[in-house]
Amino acid sequence: MGRWSRDELEEAFDHYQKVARKCATSHDWDEWADLFTEDATYVEHLYGTMAGREAIRRWITETMKPPPVDEMIWFPIEWYIIDEDRGWVTCLVWNRMADPGDGSLHQAPNYTLLKYAGNNEWSFEEDIYNPTEFETMIGEWMETRKRLATGG
Repeated sequence: MGRWSRDELEEAFDHYQKVARKCATSHDWDEWADLFTEDATYVEHLYGTMAGREAIRRWITETMKPPPVDEMIWFPIEWYIIDEDRGWVTCLVWNRMADPGDGSLHQAPNYTLLKYAGNNEWSFEEDIYNPTEFETMIGEWMETRKRLATGG
């Protein structure tokens, strides 16, 4: 038996998803950064390892601010696994762009490992993905927006 019940882990993961959605659409990532413990570790294979909540806050705010990344506003979970003994959640996240105007779907996957610390806080996150897939997806989204804007 782990330190936390499955119900608590489920509720914390659901809260994490809701906060991510809220922050992505408002473009204010403070509440999302506050989901991490003060001494949390965040491993992001393209950007490196962040140590501490404030480093995570700076990274997410800077990363998600510039266009067109600011149009990545939805992070639906395709599947997840809860390891009750460890207090870990592993999932497949779709990083989805806003509708470019024609209803087309533009998204790229990443695999995330979260380690729960209690009280709706996480002590660790690692995201694993292929940056080339994101680059291609964002490029196609931009081309679609351009085509729609010019009527082409």
